[in-house]
Amino acid sequence: MMRVLIAWVGVSDLLGPSKEATGDVGPVAQAVEVRGFDRVVLLESFSKAEHQNMLQPYVSWLKARTKVEVIERPEVLGGPTDWGGIYKAALGACQAQEKDAALTFHLSPGSPPMAAVWLLLGKTVFSAELIESSREHGVKTVTVPFDIAAEFLPDLLREPDERLRSQSTADSPSAPEFKDIIHRSKVMARLIQRARRVALRNVPVLIEGETGTGKELLAKAIHQASSRRKKPFIPVNCGAIPKSLVDAELFGVLKGVGTGVDARKGYFEAADGGTLFLDELGELPLAAQVKLLRVLQEGEVTPLGAREPKRINVRVIAATNRTVIQEVEAGRFREDLFYRLAVAVLKLPPLRERPGDTGLLVDELLKVVNNEAEAEPGYVHKNLSIGARNLVVAHPWPGNVRELLLTLKRAAIWSDGGTISAEDIRESLLALPHTQRHEVLGRPLGSSLNLQEILKEVAQHYLGRALRDAAGNKARAAELVGAPSYQTLSNWLKKYDVEA
Repeated sequence: MMRVLIAWVGVSDLLGPSKEATGDVGPVAQAVEVRGFDRVVLLESFSKAEHQNMLQPYVSWLKARTKVEVIERPEVLGGPTDWGGIYKAALGACQAQEKDAALTFHLSPGSPPMAAVWLLLGKTVFSAELIESSREHGVKTVTVPFDIAAEFLPDLLREPDERLRSQSTADSPSAPEFKDIIHRSKVMARLIQRARRVALRNVPVLIEGETGTGKELLAKAIHQASSRRKKPFIPVNCGAIPKSLVDAELFGVLKGVGTGVDARKGYFEAADGGTLFLDELGELPLAAQVKLLRVLQEGEVTPLGAREPKRINVRVIAATNRTVIQEVEAGRFREDLFYRLAVAVLKLPPLRERPGDTGLLVDELLKVVNNEAEAEPGYVHKNLSIGARNLVVAHPWPGNVRELLLTLKRAAIWSDGGTISAEDIRESLLALPHTQRHEVLGRPLGSSLNLQEILKEVAQHYLGRALRDAAGNKARAAELVGAPSYQTLSNWLKKYDVEA
């Protein structure tokens, strides 16, 4: 197995040749001398003059002292505290090594942020040994007494939140109505940007997303950010309405009409001037879809038993946990209604595809759990142990934000003291049926079935997950999906149009 030492070159290293007689050869040379490495990878960010006058003589001196392969990696940094640049450079150096290489990160050379990045990478992304060295104490392995979750990576290692926030809001006015949608991932920032734009336009909106992703929360935010904010927001669960009562519930019914429902306004009339949120739109029967299309086209409803229609001014925001275009192809949703609604389509990503958001959500949801239960006898405010947080962040959450909230509520009940342990979280996770498997395997046969598209969908899902879990390291991603080699994974990524 190839043993690789990766380190930044520091000033103390460059002074090594001149101090060789005193035994102070610098951290890198000291580690190479004591440990049996096969390769040394040197990251450096010196100027052209410094490289020529100091680094090149140092590298020649180091090569003369050892038979170890020495590789230079010049990097461009914005400064010694350029966290983003340091992180990308260190990550790239690691990913360039063989997938089975035994990595060692040297913490001593370079700036403190460089050492911090090695520490974080060695405890989250790569299984690497961490070492430090000094003339007085020699070369030592650094032991960290606790696990550091990937969620704890400081924001400085990511694209700065402020820059991302300014990009996502540069061409739309301030909208505090979206502040309750907790996020810091790029995918959610883009979604909020589009939602804020569409909030100002009086057009229908179609929100697609898995169960528990927060479709109603997004719809409320769009309503509150629109000119209709002072008018009603009426949410309707289309899947909860009996088929025989759909017309009466949506469009209303006059007195004396034998429908089994008392005379009442329909949801459309109740939402006049405001927003009607039609959740689980795909559950509406086709006959009701025809009438809904007419309401959207004409801007009027005809209650059951009425001869004349009523004018209404309603904005419709519809949501579904299905992919509507696939429902259209399967004949379960009207194509003309789809195009009428799909003026603005917003796709809410599942929690597993929102890198960095889980930790933020945990903190906010735990506040909700504590606030709701604080009046209960003997309740103690809860916090998460490091192990519990690691487990929460690593879990895929098939039920998304809703499942995460309910799991935290259960864990708060099972925990005895003020700290929720990893075991409390494990006991609170529910074994849910494999709904995604049924969705893939239970699709109807016929001309609407596209087997190649289904295979592509499954491949994209797992390849994307593997790349995210491996932080872009293709060698590790290949192992996660059972690919026999790095090249095989690259071929799969190209075949199924997955960005590395």
